Amino acid sequence: MGEKKFKKRYRYLNFTRIGFMFIDALTIALTYMTVILILWLIGVRDWNYKLSLWLILPMIVFKLTVYYAFKLYHLVLVNVGLDEVFRIVWVVALTNVVIIMITLAIPNFHIIHESLFVFTTLMEMSLAVLPRILKRLLGMFVPKNYYASGNRTLIVGAGSGGKIVLNELRNNPHLSNHIVGFIDDDEMKIGNIMSGYPIFGPISEINKLIDRLNIQEVIIAIVNIEPKRFQDIINYFIEKPVKIKRLPAFKDYEEDLPERILDVNVEDLLSREVIELDNQGIGEFLENKRIIVTGAGGSIGSELVRQILKYKPKSILMIDIYENGIYDLNSELSFNRLKSESSTVELKVQIASVYNYRRMKNIFVEFEPEIVFHAAAYKHVPLMEGSPMEAVRTNVLGTYNMCKLADEFKVKKFVLVSSDKAVRPTNVMGATKRFAEMIIQSFNRLSETNYSAVRFGNVLGSNGSVVPLFKNQISRGGPVTVTDENVIRYFMTIPEAVSLILQSATYAAGGEIFILDMGEPVKIIDLAEKMIMLSGFKPYIDIQIKITGLRPGEKLFEELLVDKEKNIRTDNKLIFIELIEEQNNVEEETKELLNNFENLDNMGVKRLVKKFVSTYIIDEK
Repeated sequence: MGEKKFKKRYRYLNFTRIGFMFIDALTIALTYMTVILILWLIGVRDWNYKLSLWLILPMIVFKLTVYYAFKLYHLVLVNVGLDEVFRIVWVVALTNVVIIMITLAIPNFHIIHESLFVFTTLMEMSLAVLPRILKRLLGMFVPKNYYASGNRTLIVGAGSGGKIVLNELRNNPHLSNHIVGFIDDDEMKIGNIMSGYPIFGPISEINKLIDRLNIQEVIIAIVNIEPKRFQDIINYFIEKPVKIKRLPAFKDYEEDLPERILDVNVEDLLSREVIELDNQGIGEFLENKRIIVTGAGGSIGSELVRQILKYKPKSILMIDIYENGIYDLNSELSFNRLKSESSTVELKVQIASVYNYRRMKNIFVEFEPEIVFHAAAYKHVPLMEGSPMEAVRTNVLGTYNMCKLADEFKVKKFVLVSSDKAVRPTNVMGATKRFAEMIIQSFNRLSETNYSAVRFGNVLGSNGSVVPLFKNQISRGGPVTVTDENVIRYFMTIPEAVSLILQSATYAAGGEIFILDMGEPVKIIDLAEKMIMLSGFKPYIDIQIKITGLRPGEKLFEELLVDKEKNIRTDNKLIFIELIEEQNNVEEETKELLNNFENLDNMGVKRLVKKFVSTYIIDEK
């Protein structure tokens, strides 16, 4: 399909170039025939008109050859500007200079009269430029939004970014925005007109302007805007039910992003500083290593694999029990790495469960890993409340098996991906994750392997998180369901979380539980309202928000640190180390748990887990 599109595009380009060559030939002929006619009309009788007419054909061939050599037929004319016009003018002038020099050098060889040289050049320049800027002129004098029925649109930023957005809205046939104007903070621009549209300001007044001009869509078009400034602008009008879009940052263009204008999503509303990493340290840690990632088909596991690949390990073994997720990831990576430096990295896949010890041992024997990132886990709180045995089987037994094998095969570092729900857990998922943390700390005391855990909160856009749920509910017209008006959560994007996991792994000396600074907590009902407004709707009017009540095992708020006074900041200001460590005999406790949990009902399993996780609070209802 891609090859067909390429051939079709190639044929279109060739047809366009031939068309412009034909137009140029006509304009050249028209120019010189006009000059000859002028000479005739002003009564110059001693001119060799027959020779001049015959010389028009070779002159056309000469000029078209020069035009092609200077790539005039390769210019992108969708947004033709001064650079393109100057190139055309310069090449036309060059050909005429050559022609006049030949005329002066050869006696009795006159193509045009010297007195008309300037007229000829100006006329030819005009006729060469006009067809190439015709589409742009039509867009200015008969703008698309003159007859468009699309959203009334305000562009934030009357600079180079604003021009990019304006050109995209004018020339993209899939967009039908009704451009109302620009808004900017520059006092020298406010009150003026750019490309036919008024410039309003300052940006802090955008709230009032949206009401006055009945704006339905706002596009933030400030090139490479700082996250804090972006957040400030959004906050000026976030309560208005307008669609919000933005110009991509330069880094997005480098990733072959096809769209010129992007929707603003909830991730953009997180006012967070750029995460600074010790890339050299991470590179030294991962380069040329054999690495296992469990749960590799999940949200965190898959991003771990993507980011690890950038540091050129020797090989990565991706393990997951869910074949669809791991298949999609493997297909993606197999395609992408063909065009990148990571193509030398050996990628392997195994469909397996971490709670199957014999299967996992065979994998360790064959692969001989040096580093293990253990992300395989059940994480959905309500589902695990109804199936606590599976939470124990995967989150506890699976972690125990992986830790035991890491010790047996002398793995250098073992990193457990944990959760904020492990802190004073009120659900079995969190309790089993806390048990998993206890297991890695126990093994670290006995083994040469370096064990650590990384604990963080919710990740935006991960499987089962509120963001895709809210998007789906909004697309269906609502209602958006929130469990409680006061429930709050910490959020981080998946790439942020994974980059900090890798950084934490380089710091690990053994036994640490690393805590990621998730920023300020977010009130879920506020998140729901913002997502509704980002979609262009009014909360409680167009889309209802329904309070459903806390689910079994769910907290109003999550914690990251058991004791905020007893933690150490690392070299990265977003990573802390929790110092509290329980000295239980986890080996015996794990065996007792695993020998008994399958014989119990749901409440029995929870009570057994509580026996070993003292901070676990069970809802006895």
